[in-house]
Amino acid sequence: MADLVLRLYIAGRTAAAERAIRNLEQIIQEAYGDERPCQLEVIDILERPQLAENERILATPVVVKELPPPVRRVVGDLSEREKVLIGLDLQES
Repeated sequence: MADLVLRLYIAGRTAAAERAIRNLEQIIQEAYGDERPCQLEVIDILERPQLAENERILATPVVVKELPPPVRRVVGDLSEREKVLIGLDLQES
């Protein structure tokens, strides 16, 4: 089981969505490498609108940290590494 569970909600394979995916993958790799098991699920709300409604997703791209608690959200292309780590409460110890 993953130590860290993230869901990235996007609206189609736009340039902003692709940037967010790349940025998030890079942040996780740089911050943890293989030390911390991470499950990253990319959800296209155009294909799965009910998930977006259930999670009350109002803007994309948005990453939601499901585990470990507390649940955190960061909206945008995730290009600012430090803000993403702080926003998701993933600061390195």
